[in-house]
Formats: sequence, structure tokens, C-alpha cells
Amino acid sequence: MADEGSNLRIGHARSSPDLATIIGLVCGFGMIASAIILGGSPESFINPPSILIVVGGTFAITTACFSIAEMGRTLKIVSKAFFFNAREPSEAAVQVLQIAELARKKGVLALQNILGSIPGEPFLLKGISMVVDGTPGEEIENIMRGDLQATIQRHAKSTSVLRKMGEFSPAMGLIGTLIGLVQMLGNLDDPATIGPSMAVALLTTFYGAVLANMVFLPLAAKLERNSQQEALVGSVYLMGATSIGHQENPRRLEMMLNSILPPAQRVQYFD
Repeated sequence: MADEGSNLRIGHARSSPDLATIIGLVCGFGMIASAIILGGSPESFINPPSILIVVGGTFAITTACFSIAEMGRTLKIVSKAFFFNAREPSEAAVQVLQIAELARKKGVLALQNILGSIPGEPFLLKGISMVVDGTPGEEIENIMRGDLQATIQRHAKSTSVLRKMGEFSPAMGLIGTLIGLVQMLGNLDDPATIGPSMAVALLTTFYGAVLANMVFLPLAAKLERNSQQEALVGSVYLMGATSIGHQENPRRLEMMLNSILPPAQRVQYFD
């Protein structure tokens, strides 16, 4: 059970490396690099024109689909695929129940003493601050639900940017292949140009496939997964602040929280 008053400790989201993302990407690229090196000619897989076509073209066409601000926001959010700082939903649920129990025993004004303990959880801090200010429970729910939906939409937009990149990079590879073939066919009388043109034709397809299937689409899937966990934690905070605002029994809040938590994450705080 939670300690009362100033003894209540509020946990925070911890930023830690996402080992699954790091190990997956390192191993994937390591295997490709090993195959190239064992083939004996790694320098033949480096072709600046092909890189320009695929990488530059993919970013340019994706930017045309969205906006510069959305592209910049996506690049910032991509870091969450490598360093994820969301809390475990079960841990967030226990903290919310501790706060609800304190409010039940000492009144919502007693929550003023813990506001300084939760600056690392701005969404929870906003909800509890509204409770302390006497905001009606319905208004707390509406405000927090709107903020949560806006966050989910921002994350969905970033995920869609990466998925678009995953769609365009193979297409840019195909365009590069056609460019290389046209150059090769247009200079069949000059054998010296056939090799570089064929390199552009083949390597652009290779670069496009690697970027799509080993960078953009995996990162989009990981960001989507992380966004779902953040949304779940946000729903826990929303439900907790709303319940405290309505002055409901914390035991009822526990049942409500367990209704949205996965079976493995469900809590038994009062049992």
C-alpha cells in the first residue's frame, strides 16, 4: 500500500536504449556487410550516383507529400526507436492508485504536496493540477482526452512519413535502374561506359530495397508500437485523474484500470 502524504514516491519514465532495435539493425546490416566482404569486392557496392538517386530522391519526394515541419518532427521522433522512455503501464497504474488513495484519505488538496514530484510526467502533472484546482471531472476528461488524441495523431503522422519513405525508396531504386539501363543502351558502342551504367542500374535497386526493408519500415513499425504503449500509459493517467476528480473509490479505479491493461500488466494493488 502507498505511504501517505510526503512519503508518496512518484516514479518517472526512464530513457534507456531499445536493445531490440539496436541489435536488430546492427545484426541485419552486419550480415549484409559480411556477405559483401566475403564476396571480395566491397568497393563495388559504393556508387555515389545511386546513393544520390535513392536517398536524395526518397527524401525529396516524401517531403513533397508532407511538409518540412513534419519531416523535421519525424527525424526527431525517430530517436525514440533507439531510446524509448515510456513507463510500464502497470507501474503507471500503481502510481495513479497511490495518488487516488491519498486523495481519498486526505482530500484532493493534499495532492499539492506531490505536484513537485511528478515534473517528469507532464501529462499526469497536468491532470493532477486540474484536480487540485477544482476542475470538474468531466472537464478534466475532455481536456486530457483531447491532448491524448493530439499526441496520437502526431505520432501517427510521423509513422506515415516513414511508411511513405518505405514505399518510395524501392520506386526510386527502380527509377535509378531505368536511368542506368538507358545510359548503358545509349553507349553500347563504348564498352568503357557499360560497367558504370550497369552499376547504377543494379545498385539503385539494391539501395532502395535495403532502405525500405531494413530502415524505414522497421522504424515505422517500432514507432507505432511505442506510440501504442505511450497511448496506453496516457489512458491510465487520464482515467486516474478523471476518477480522482469525480472523487470515486480507488478500488473502482483499480477495476477500471485493469479493464484497459493487458492481462500480464494488470495490477492487484488492494488485494
